[in-house]
Amino acid sequence: MTWANTMSYQIKEAFYTLQGEGFHAGRPAIFCRFTQCNLWTGRETDRAQAICQFCDTDFIGTDGQNGGRFDTATHLVEHLLGLWPKTAKTHPFVVLTGGEPLLQADQSLVDTFHQFNFEIALETNGTKQAPEQIDWICVSPKANAPWLLTEGDELKLVFPQKNLMPDQINQAHQFKHYYLQPMDGPKVAEHTEMAVQYCLQHPQWRLSLQTHKILGID
Repeated sequence: MTWANTMSYQIKEAFYTLQGEGFHAGRPAIFCRFTQCNLWTGRETDRAQAICQFCDTDFIGTDGQNGGRFDTATHLVEHLLGLWPKTAKTHPFVVLTGGEPLLQADQSLVDTFHQFNFEIALETNGTKQAPEQIDWICVSPKANAPWLLTEGDELKLVFPQKNLMPDQINQAHQFKHYYLQPMDGPKVAEHTEMAVQYCLQHPQWRLSLQTHKILGID
């Protein structure tokens, strides 16, 4: 069976590492970082005017490790498959991230991943609906941005965010797992303690730490 490719894909970087955050923390994965975001240009000169002002990710251009432009879904998936250990006894696990991956990741790409027996995880800001058949959807909403993807496997809320605090999450938001992730930056220790206390008082929430930064890995 073949799938029609509807667009080309621009990838900032792709690499094999351990997932550092949320439910799958510690799991080996191929990270595929798409260029572009709809909440910030990625340029420091525009940060003060951005909807999301705390992003710490470089998603501009295609010049990162294993980055590039791929004219079909098959070319991209084959490229990523080459990063998975050939001795692995499990199906390859890929994390689609960004930027905002749903500006580019379409049904053709999802179907092609599955053709190659990939398990797919998506990390998104929730401002766009996702293609069907994604195996794991993690939504990390941002204050003052439209929130359209209100259900999935994992809600990962960067904490604290003015105008988007945990008590504003309601029954209209349906996820299997709820995580608070302390906002990085000069106040990360304070934010971490706040998140710890909130989780203790509201045990439906779990703490998510950026363990890849603690370990010093990508």
